[in-house]
Amino acid sequence: MSAPTAYYASTYVNLLFDYLQDQGLDAVHVLGESSPNCQEVRLYALDHWRRLLERAAEVCNDPLLGLHVGQRIAPAHLGVLGYALGACPDVGAVLQRWQQYDRVVANVTPAELRTEGKSVVMTWPRSTEPTGPLVDETALAAMTRFTRAMTDGDVRLEEVCFVNATPQDTTPYLAYFGCPVKFDQPETSLRFPVDLLQAPLRQPDEALLRIMELQVQALLGAMPKMDDMEHAIRQAVAGLARQGEVSLETVASSMHMTPRTLQRRLDKLGLKFRELRDDTRRRIAENYLKDPRLSLAEVAWILGYSEHSAFTRAFRRWTSQSPQAWRREMDA
Repeated sequence: MSAPTAYYASTYVNLLFDYLQDQGLDAVHVLGESSPNCQEVRLYALDHWRRLLERAAEVCNDPLLGLHVGQRIAPAHLGVLGYALGACPDVGAVLQRWQQYDRVVANVTPAELRTEGKSVVMTWPRSTEPTGPLVDETALAAMTRFTRAMTDGDVRLEEVCFVNATPQDTTPYLAYFGCPVKFDQPETSLRFPVDLLQAPLRQPDEALLRIMELQVQALLGAMPKMDDMEHAIRQAVAGLARQGEVSLETVASSMHMTPRTLQRRLDKLGLKFRELRDDTRRRIAENYLKDPRLSLAEVAWILGYSEHSAFTRAFRRWTSQSPQAWRREMDA
């Protein structure tokens, strides 16, 4: 099965499960399926995510579910990208990286930024596959909440626009966003003062940002045109890398399947486990080695190697050259 064209990562989908649990509800019972495995990044098709939200809204009798779920957002719901964003110096850096890396969280309609006088408008043009009110409202509520939490909370929006039909009562939207909210618009958008781009974040961390961004880049590099099962296997390999041992058995266990089942799925894709594992680790290693500020020992530690020599042997096996030689070649 090929990866869905429009998708959301399971880390983000878990936001709904967490919200329902907070409300004292059995999320698995309400939604009719198990919660995403935090050790495995799975891609949920847009239609699947929309149906989950619609079912929750129906069971909870809550037409404002999107606004409520979005306010539950935490860095973990955006995966490694969430921690990278939280370590940025200011809101401008956050938006820049969101545009660069948003596909690790969702692949629907890419966000666009434009300046209009003293305002910045972040837009999401209409998608060929309509997302629907709950999907859109969850996303914009989450983005607003996440930005407020990362800054001093004084995020002043000037206007919010939705492509969806006007609800019966718009008061809750005005109260939450704190600005005019329009519906039946040509595009979904957030408008805010241009000076918000310079607003500092609460916990900027250059070192953490560097590490997290390399992880995001490695993840992104493994995603294009990839079968969702292959993607899930690569995610499991990446998640286990720091623990050192990455075998067919440990990967299968982390994906809640037997080694035999995992092997059958690999055979169906025409993939060999060792080659896929080594290619994934090589990509991660190369992304870290591109950063001259990281020593080889630090790269080895990040990848789960207790000894620098073990990492060197593995890297030489993958690329036929040492990490030092590869780095020198890249710098030449």
